[in-house]
Amino acid sequence: MKTRFAAIALTLAALSMTSAMAQTGAGNGNAIALAKKSPAVETALSFLISQAQQLQDDNLRTQTLDAISNPTTCVKHRANVTPAMQQAIVQQLLAAGLADPADDTKFPGGLLAGIYPAIVNDGSACPQLPQAFFSAPGSVYGGHHSYPGGLPIHESNNDTSDVFLASQYRAVYGHSAYGFPSLDPKVVQKKPSEKGEVFIDQDIIVGAPIWHDWGKSIVFQWNADGSEFPELNFGGNGLTDNYGASGNSKTGGHHIISVAEAMTRGLSPAFVITQASAHSNPTSGNEYKVVNWIRAAAIIAQIDPVAAGYLTLDAHGNLRLPALRKLGDIDLADLGQTNVLAEYTLHNLSDADFTYSGPAVAAAQTILQTLAPRYGYDPSNVSVYNNGYRNPVLSFLTGERILMIYSEQGLAGVQTEIDKLKKSHII
Repeated sequence: MKTRFAAIALTLAALSMTSAMAQTGAGNGNAIALAKKSPAVETALSFLISQAQQLQDDNLRTQTLDAISNPTTCVKHRANVTPAMQQAIVQQLLAAGLADPADDTKFPGGLLAGIYPAIVNDGSACPQLPQAFFSAPGSVYGGHHSYPGGLPIHESNNDTSDVFLASQYRAVYGHSAYGFPSLDPKVVQKKPSEKGEVFIDQDIIVGAPIWHDWGKSIVFQWNADGSEFPELNFGGNGLTDNYGASGNSKTGGHHIISVAEAMTRGLSPAFVITQASAHSNPTSGNEYKVVNWIRAAAIIAQIDPVAAGYLTLDAHGNLRLPALRKLGDIDLADLGQTNVLAEYTLHNLSDADFTYSGPAVAAAQTILQTLAPRYGYDPSNVSVYNNGYRNPVLSFLTGERILMIYSEQGLAGVQTEIDKLKKSHII
C-alpha cells in the first residue's frame, strides 16, 4: 500500500503544475445568465435568503447569508491552501483510508482534481466560487435538479421539508393534554414557531439544508456544451470503512466539501453533525459513515475534529459522535449505541426528495427529446440542444413539474408549457 501511495504522490506532483492553471467551467457564465431569468430559481433563492435571515445564532446567520448571497464570498477552507498543501491533504486522506487510491487513475484529473475542483483565485487569502450559488445544479448531469438554478430549487424544497418535519415531531411527540403526551390534533396546521414541549433547534432545522449542498457550486461546474463537471466520491476507501471492517462510506464530494466549509466558518458541533447526516442517518449501523465524512472534512479544513467537539473517542478508542446536550449523562457511545439528536434524523429525511426528483429529470429528458423536433432542436447537436433547449426548459419548468403534468395530461400538456417558453423567447 505504501508503494501505491508513493506512486500517487508522484502523480499528484505532476498534476500540481497544471492544477494552478486549471480553468473553471467554460459554461458557468451561461448558467448564471440563464438562472437569473428563471422565476423558479429567483423565488427559491429569495426563500432561502429569507430563511437564513431568521436564524437566531449570529455567526450562523452571518455565515449562511454570506455563503449564499454574497457574490464575492470567500471559500474559507481553500484560503491560503497552496498546491503543495493540497497534495499533502490528499495524502492525509489516503493514509486515513478516506479516499480510494484507485480513483486517482479513474477520475478525470485524479484525486486532486476531485477534492480540489478549480475555483477563482485558488490559494489566495480569499478564493472565490467559480459560479454563483444560484446557478449551480442540484446534482450530476442527468440527475435530480441537474440544470442551472437546480441547487436553490432543491434546497428550498428540502428546507421546507425539514421545517415541516420538525413541526410534525413537535406535534406528535412534544404535545400534552391533561398532563400527558398526546398528539396535537392540529398537527398539519402546526406552525414552526410553536415549539412544543421538546427541544428541536430551529436554527439547525432551517440552516442545515442550506449548507448541506453548498459545495455543489464548486463541484458541479458547467462545461461549454451545457453539461457538467463530474463528481468524485470519497470519504472512505469503499471496502473497509466500518472501523476496519467491511463497509463503504464513499459519498459525493460536495457533501464533504460543504462540511469542511461549515467547520472552517466555526459552525457548531450539533449543526455540523446534522449537516453531515444528510447522506445517511448515523443510526442502524451507519454511524461510521457520518464519522468518516466528518473526519475527511476535518482533514480538508485542517482542524482536529475531537478538539473542536465534532467527534469523540469512546471507551475503545474509536472515533464516535459526541454526547451533545444532556446525552452525556449516560454516554451511549461507551455502551455501543449512538449519540443521536432528533435534528440528525429530520435533516436526513428532508434530503430525500431526490427519490422523485431524480426519476423526474430522467423522464423529463426523454419527454423533451421526443418534443425537440417541434421546437427545431436536434439532441445530437449537444451544445445547441443543452444551452438552447434542455437547460432553459428545466430551469424554468423543473423536472418535477414536467413529470407531474405529463402524468396527468400527457405530451400535449407538456407542449403547452413549453409553448409558453417559446412565445416568451426563452427557447
